[in-house]
Amino acid sequence: MTALAASHEASHTGDDHQASTAPRADCVADSAGGLTFDVTDPGETGPQGAAHLLLRRRDADSAEDCVRLPLSPSADGRLRAALPSTVELAEGRWNAYAQIAGGEPRRLMPGVNDLRSLVDRAPSGSRGHIAVRIPYATKQGNLSVRSWLRAPHAEAGEIELADGAMTVHGRVYGTPLTDAAYAEAVRRAEPGHVHRADVTSEGPEFTFAMRHTLLADSGPGPWDLWLLPAGESGPRVRLARLLDDVPDKKAIFTYPVVRCETEHGVLEVGPYYTLDNDLSVRVREARSE
Repeated sequence: MTALAASHEASHTGDDHQASTAPRADCVADSAGGLTFDVTDPGETGPQGAAHLLLRRRDADSAEDCVRLPLSPSADGRLRAALPSTVELAEGRWNAYAQIAGGEPRRLMPGVNDLRSLVDRAPSGSRGHIAVRIPYATKQGNLSVRSWLRAPHAEAGEIELADGAMTVHGRVYGTPLTDAAYAEAVRRAEPGHVHRADVTSEGPEFTFAMRHTLLADSGPGPWDLWLLPAGESGPRVRLARLLDDVPDKKAIFTYPVVRCETEHGVLEVGPYYTLDNDLSVRVREARSE
């Protein structure tokens, strides 16, 4: 499955102009987090070694927010660039360009994205972090790469809504789970307002349940979910769903809501993914049926 959702691109247009005449790049992702770009029709290449693929992090200006990858001729006549998993790419959205012989960078259009290796991806976590890079088409039809770099990482899996609670199953990477582990729901508007939930674990797999009324009783507003794998003595890890081929889950992964009677009226409670694919819980006034 290849998802090219871009529901929130409008607020990040920047240099994301219409790309009808731009060169095109096919992308192949590998299970380690690397990407290969095959660029077609980039223009005159000039002397060997003068062509590069540029990745620029959106809304950033420093040298660390630009990655240059050499473009080399491949057997099929295209130019190829590789972004190994060992090259760090800061979290964010990176616009892709081709730059030939010192000329102005040209925005790339997406070709075919082969993201099959990202489906049900399960990295070892031996490096202490996970790196995720997903190429996608922007609303303007250009090629960008969504990048995450989490150390450690708590991957959200199946979510069940039953018996008055939301039960979350997941897996932690880059740090062990201990008997002291617990989960937190943090009210976004009041970071000091926190509800804890006990965690059961088996190896790196974890499960916890959060009751709907516990969150609804505070009134409307979102709650962010965190895992503390070693309790108060260890890291605090934001729950997210990153290890697949979907760059923007908010509009794609949808869940039913549960209605709760509270002193604030009838409220709807249900999980959702943020624009960064982090897992949160929305509490809002019930909609009319």
